[in-house]
Amino acid sequence: MEIKKVAVIGAGTMGNGIAHVFAQNGFKVQLCDVAQEYLNKALATIGKNMDRQIKKGIITEEDKKNALSNLTPIIGIENIDSDNDLVIEAIIENKEAKLSIFKQLEGKIKADSIFASNTSSISITELSSVCRADKFIGMHFMNPVPVMKLVEIIRGYSTSEQTYKTIRDLATKLGKTPVEVSDYPGFISNRILMPMINEAIFALYEGVASAEDIDTVMKLGMAHPMGPLTLADFIGLDVCLSIMNVLYEGFNDSKYRPCPLLKKMVSANKLGRKTGEGFFKYD
Repeated sequence: MEIKKVAVIGAGTMGNGIAHVFAQNGFKVQLCDVAQEYLNKALATIGKNMDRQIKKGIITEEDKKNALSNLTPIIGIENIDSDNDLVIEAIIENKEAKLSIFKQLEGKIKADSIFASNTSSISITELSSVCRADKFIGMHFMNPVPVMKLVEIIRGYSTSEQTYKTIRDLATKLGKTPVEVSDYPGFISNRILMPMINEAIFALYEGVASAEDIDTVMKLGMAHPMGPLTLADFIGLDVCLSIMNVLYEGFNDSKYRPCPLLKKMVSANKLGRKTGEGFFKYD
């Protein structure tokens, strides 16, 4: 099956990044969300990110013009076209919300289309239980999507070999490096990353060192490009907590217990960059 037309559900950070990459590579893309304001913000973000690419010599003004012409904003999943070859869900990291989306899509999108989820931790097998399980797959992009090369490809229990090969080859066409990962909580990226971030939060919680010093140790001692607490702020502390809960519940292992400080900060809406304050403050 050749993928030509793609719908991306969710115009947030991951959704607009995914739409950006597909549109830049010549695919017709419908970017869908529940309100025009979210779509306007997404399109503005895509435009700014393409301007950065132009300044770096990655694309030209003509490339930007062509890419933006491939993008169509859509309000409400009931209004996306039924003839999309691929639908990628990129909404909040909430299983019930994702299941609801796929239930609605199953009766709307043509039967030979592939469904994919950009979930960073939720079981692909569970998400596929409400729709076309053989044509369902995990396609976990990294943030920021236009920059990061990795895509985790996760098969559900019933994902067909043809579906896997189609999505693997598609990721390569997008200039990404696909890595096949088994369907376990957190996959590979977040199963390793999130416990590290959680342990850094525990170190802060226990008074081992300041937030600045914890990040400095990991940057200068371990050659990480940014410290774990800065990274947590970048990801969003609510997202970090959600993923830790998936790991904790999925493995039933106390080593994945979310730090009480993380839970407290999420309750206080100190979520990182997107709210202006997390472990650090932002303008």
